[in-house]
Amino acid sequence: MRFPPLIAAIFLTAGIALGATGNRQITSNPNSPTADTAISLGGHTITIEYNAPSARGRKVEGGLIPFDTWYRLGADAATTLTTDVDVMIGDLRVPKGVHTLFLYATANNGWKLIVNNETHQWGLGYHQDQDLGRVPMKVSKTDRFVETFKITLTKINDRSGTLTVEWGNSKAEVPIRIA
Repeated sequence: MRFPPLIAAIFLTAGIALGATGNRQITSNPNSPTADTAISLGGHTITIEYNAPSARGRKVEGGLIPFDTWYRLGADAATTLTTDVDVMIGDLRVPKGVHTLFLYATANNGWKLIVNNETHQWGLGYHQDQDLGRVPMKVSKTDRFVETFKITLTKINDRSGTLTVEWGNSKAEVPIRIA
C-alpha cells in the first residue's frame, strides 16, 4: 500500500514528534543520525536521546572516545536522559527530570558515566561544576567491532534495567533502577 506524499510526511512528522521528548536539540546530520532508547519501569518512562556517530575507519577507544578527559557521549547536541521518576544509576540517585550525560574513559577500562544538571546545550559545552555525579561502569570487550555508537536501555524486571554504551571494541554497562 502506497501513501500519498502528504500523508507520508504527516506520519513521519508525527513519528519524530512522538519519539522525541523535546528536551534535546535535534540535528539533521546524516553522518551522526539522531537515536533514542527508552524503557518503562514501574509504569514510568526513562528515555535517552543522542546522535549516533560511526567510526568510519577512525580509532574509537583513545581516539573518538578520548582517554583521561570527558566525552560528550555521542555527537552534536549533548545526550539527554529524561525520566519521570527518581532513579538510581549505579549508586547515584538521579532526580526525575532532564539531565545531560557524558563519559570519562581511561585506557585501563576505568570508565565513568557523568550525569550533569546543565541541559539544552551543545555536546561540547561540558561544565564539571554542574555534575550531579559520576558512576563507574563495567567495561568489557565486544564480540565484534561496533561501527555505529549505540546506547541501549534494557529492562531486567519491572523496577530495574541496564544502561549500555557500545562502540568500537568496548561495551560499558551500569545498572539503573527506580529509586
